[in-house]
Amino acid sequence: MENQIFELQYAMDTFYFLICGALVMWMAAGFAMLEAGLVRSKNTTEILTKNVALYAIACTMYLVCGYQIMYDGGFFLSGVTTVAQMDEAAIAGVLAESAAAGFDGDSVYSGASDFFFQVVFVATAMSIVSGAVAERMKLWAFLAFAAVMTGLIYPMEGSWTWNGDAVFGLFELNYSDYAGSGIVHLAGASAALAGVILLGPRKGKYSSTGAPQAIPGANLPLATLGTFILWMGWFGFNGGSTLKARWYRCSERSCQRIPKY
Repeated sequence: MENQIFELQYAMDTFYFLICGALVMWMAAGFAMLEAGLVRSKNTTEILTKNVALYAIACTMYLVCGYQIMYDGGFFLSGVTTVAQMDEAAIAGVLAESAAAGFDGDSVYSGASDFFFQVVFVATAMSIVSGAVAERMKLWAFLAFAAVMTGLIYPMEGSWTWNGDAVFGLFELNYSDYAGSGIVHLAGASAALAGVILLGPRKGKYSSTGAPQAIPGANLPLATLGTFILWMGWFGFNGGSTLKARWYRCSERSCQRIPKY
């Protein structure tokens, strides 16, 4: 019976991870639509190419080296990925620990689903940079920086924060971040700010006298649709950061968390 409960928990937490990860991945469409809608029509093809390419680079770099740097996880298929790979002693230990911790115990999920959820966060951080440097940066230069950002910069600061490693082996940050407000968004925003400072304003933004000039977007309805897609994706981004499915039992007066067993 306990083994069946463990397998059910394992399956539900893994499925929850995958659904939330899919919602976050869907945000890539939102970023692409938002950017393509707000740039000039002559640049929409490059913007769409850039968003597809950055996602491919983010997934590849995080698979090759990022996951290892951030979580000492090696390739995402390494480690325990199925209940069958765990011996009875390990299963009994997990069950006992979860029962002692109650509802707030650790989640149990597939290593592959964890990689998927992490890699879409990496791509989100890079998408923030993409929007900031739109119409400012050459495509090849942006893709080169994407490889560095997703394969080295983000995994290193992620290892110091979410993984709790010491910064260059010297000191620990003791950093707490629920859904990546600093680890994902501040990291992406800092890289974006650095890029904007180095690159300067878009060509045509200011006249010869220094007066600002409007640069109309190519398609505002497309940008609006992208905004709503991003809004929807946040339910997976923040909700999935609980790392487990949470259930409640509600009466007319209040709601209580339901224990796992």
